[in-house]
Amino acid sequence: MKQSKRTRLQSRLNSLLSLVLLLVLFGLFAWASTQYTIEQDWTRTGRHSLSEASRQVLQQLDQPVRITAYARDDMALREAIRSYVNRYRRFKDDISLEFVNPERVPDQVRELGVSVNGELILRYGERKEHVKNINEETLTNALRRLVRGSERLLVFMSGHGERNPQGEANHDLGAWASQLTDSGFAIQRIDLNRAQTLPDNISALVLAGPEVEVFPGEIAIIREYIENGGNLLWLSDPGAQQGLEKLAPDLGIELQDGVVIDFAGQMLGIDDPTIVLTTPGLYGDSAITADFEYASIYPVAGGITARPSSDWTATPFVTSGDHTWLETGELNEEVSFNQGEEVQGPINIAMALTRELEHGQQRVAVIRDGDFLSNSYYQNGGNLELGNRIVNWLSADDEMISIPARTAPDNQLQLSNTAAVVIGFGFLLVLPAGLFACGLIIWWRRRRR
Repeated sequence: MKQSKRTRLQSRLNSLLSLVLLLVLFGLFAWASTQYTIEQDWTRTGRHSLSEASRQVLQQLDQPVRITAYARDDMALREAIRSYVNRYRRFKDDISLEFVNPERVPDQVRELGVSVNGELILRYGERKEHVKNINEETLTNALRRLVRGSERLLVFMSGHGERNPQGEANHDLGAWASQLTDSGFAIQRIDLNRAQTLPDNISALVLAGPEVEVFPGEIAIIREYIENGGNLLWLSDPGAQQGLEKLAPDLGIELQDGVVIDFAGQMLGIDDPTIVLTTPGLYGDSAITADFEYASIYPVAGGITARPSSDWTATPFVTSGDHTWLETGELNEEVSFNQGEEVQGPINIAMALTRELEHGQQRVAVIRDGDFLSNSYYQNGGNLELGNRIVNWLSADDEMISIPARTAPDNQLQLSNTAAVVIGFGFLLVLPAGLFACGLIIWWRRRRR
């Protein structure tokens, strides 16, 4: 049936109207996409979303936060900064972000001490913080420092071959101390033989494994510090304590002889039985390990017990498994448990000590292994997170103790040679051949019609 001119005109008008409506609809969708944002983070560790701990920090901010980003006119860099800041804006809408090209304000850059392209300055009331490396950990830690309002001072005893908080050697604590600095702690080394006193504003004193004898005068200074209510972190490796063993009775503890032996690590490829692997079920009921869900590793650890008649409250927060023991003999490939001569596990590896004084609660943490926070091992499992929790607890920073240190997941897929050959054969030969065969069959059927 032939269409009249009117019918053809109506058909064309309908087509034109449909096209216009479709374009309008696309335009509305495009406009809505610039006005509203819907995001879903499907990554396994949620690394594109704020952690619950970061949200808790934002809830403590009762004033606006002003962020100034000193970044050149580089769209990629500025967009990356804006993307990170927007994660925080979704939970605190009074966070403002301003971009400044540092090349246009050189005097201001020098005055503020800006040294990195993309550096942020966060202002909260009268306080400000610099962020040079932009990620959730550094931004959240900067906000934590703004909330805290003052630095916490950690003093490391030195002069006896202790682990160096600024050192880069495998046994030193430089990497961990750097993390603490980023979290708002000031790090200071002090030789008590020369200084003869400790600073008044100290948050905690750190004893990190002296290798030579500590002088009696230095021991007296430490004992006086403890007697006056000072907080202490004692990283006590097995073996000679170089005079520090005199502190144990003052703290109501006893350092056990021997090295913890743990063969459980062999299931995970750890051949050395002196490396102790602890899992969440082996952590004690302490504020330090509350909701702590990571395994931690302790190379060459010792044991610790509490004296029953002490005025300290002792809480073990890291223990070894039932299958472990304290080996007091020679460490060799044929090491074995000697019933009646050696102590059977579980062994207390770390203990939190508290006592109530007139001015508040005194806190001490004793860990029978200093290697777990060394440059060689601090990134293993939850070692870094646990070390940060210990220091936060010692500095009475309980409200901010649960902010996790993000670690990248294992994204490697391990395939056997057979599996790799099968997958390669399938994708390179079977799949293309199957598609070609399907196309050939469809072509043949159509030709026969």
